[in-house]
Amino acid sequence: MDILYIILALGGVALGAVVSYLFVRPRAKLLEETAKGEAERIRRNAETEAERILDDGRKYSDQLKETAKREENQMRERLQRLQEQADERLVRKEEQLEVKVEKAEKAREEYQQSVKDLDVKKEELQSRLDAQNKELEKIAQLKKEEAKDLLLARIEEQCELELADSMRRKIESIEKAADEEGSNIIVQSIQRFASNVTSESTVTVVKIDSDDIKGKIIGREGRNINAFEMLTGVDVIVDDTPGTITLSSYDTFRRFIAKIALENLVKDGRIHPSKIEEAVQAAESKGEKLLIEIGQKAALELGVSGLPEAILKLVGKLRFRSSYGQNVLQHSIEVAYLAEGIAHYLPGADAEMLKKAGLLHDIGKAVSHEVEGGHAVIGMEILQKFGIEEPVVTAMKSHHEDFPYESLEARILQAADAISASRPGARRETMEKYIKRLKELEAIAGSFKGVEKVFAIQAGREVRVFVNSQEVTDVESEKLALEIAQKVEQGMQYPGQVKVIVIRDARFEGVAR
Repeated sequence: MDILYIILALGGVALGAVVSYLFVRPRAKLLEETAKGEAERIRRNAETEAERILDDGRKYSDQLKETAKREENQMRERLQRLQEQADERLVRKEEQLEVKVEKAEKAREEYQQSVKDLDVKKEELQSRLDAQNKELEKIAQLKKEEAKDLLLARIEEQCELELADSMRRKIESIEKAADEEGSNIIVQSIQRFASNVTSESTVTVVKIDSDDIKGKIIGREGRNINAFEMLTGVDVIVDDTPGTITLSSYDTFRRFIAKIALENLVKDGRIHPSKIEEAVQAAESKGEKLLIEIGQKAALELGVSGLPEAILKLVGKLRFRSSYGQNVLQHSIEVAYLAEGIAHYLPGADAEMLKKAGLLHDIGKAVSHEVEGGHAVIGMEILQKFGIEEPVVTAMKSHHEDFPYESLEARILQAADAISASRPGARRETMEKYIKRLKELEAIAGSFKGVEKVFAIQAGREVRVFVNSQEVTDVESEKLALEIAQKVEQGMQYPGQVKVIVIRDARFEGVAR
């Protein structure tokens, strides 16, 4: 029984072992594979972590290198700045040292010069002392009266020297005070009057409603535009610019008359030579009235009264004259105000009279292109002719020093004229030269017998000469054109060429009854 139990027990153990092997082995294998997988995962994680740690290490190392490099660059830049600053300080020190050396050298030279000067003065004093000793020796041998006379002569000579020196200092002080006071008077006078002056141009633009009218203005074969140019003495420029026609002439009054005539023709719509002649005559009549109105307005602005109508007309003409691009009427008004302002600061000066003299001082320029002579002389003759007060004439005739100054007002007027003309922007020399050349051209052509009117057009490249048909024949007209051209060629300097056109217009009338 015991053996059976033992056998059964062993069999059970063996069976249990077999069963355990059959059931445990797969599980063990599974556990083994799981363990291997876990180990592989751990290994991979370890490798990844190691790679990450290595990357972090490399990045940190790069950052350390970059930081070190940046700090090195900063340190190098700082050292460079310090070096530059040190160099600059060294340069400044050297410059300061050079300045000090120069000052020391200059002081040494001044000291040496002072020593030389002292030596010179010492020699001079010694010479004087020797001379005085000689004089004393000489005086000691003189009588009482002779010594007295010699002493008085010396005292008188010394007083004269001191008086001359005192007078010189007084004169310098007075001149300085006079200059300062004169500057103050001029500044205050200018401040009392401010004007806007626009330099004159040589063109006028006429606005038209429709470009269709341009064809009428030109006319068949250009007869309308030619008639208009001959009657007015201006160039009519008809181009592609919409709504505008340009009038060109150096003479502002001619352009003004032409503008009025052209505007009336455009408004009327009937444009032909006879209508053009009527329009120009009407514009000239209107222009004459306007000149008087302009003169009256200028006189009223200044408070000047008692001027004859003929003088007012000439004053109005100044509105259409320019001198070096400066409008002459505006310049005259400016001179009147400046002269009045200066007169208020000078006792005895007649401010009211100076206003009139200032307005009229350039009156000769209104007719200077028609009469020979300087405008100051012409203006004086005009004022005397129309009975203007003698003090006004006396003041205005000397403003360009053509006549000696005869009154305080004459000097004041000359100063006011110079101030107005010389201020910056008042005048333009180029425009004046251009206008002067055209006036000379017209004067040469107008100097021939039988010439009634002369117009320089096309910027001086063409001269139109109108002659009296009763005095000049057709044959003489042809000869006259050649003579004028020759005289222009001999007497003027000009660019390019000048075309001379002589126009002889003969009209015959008959009356049917």
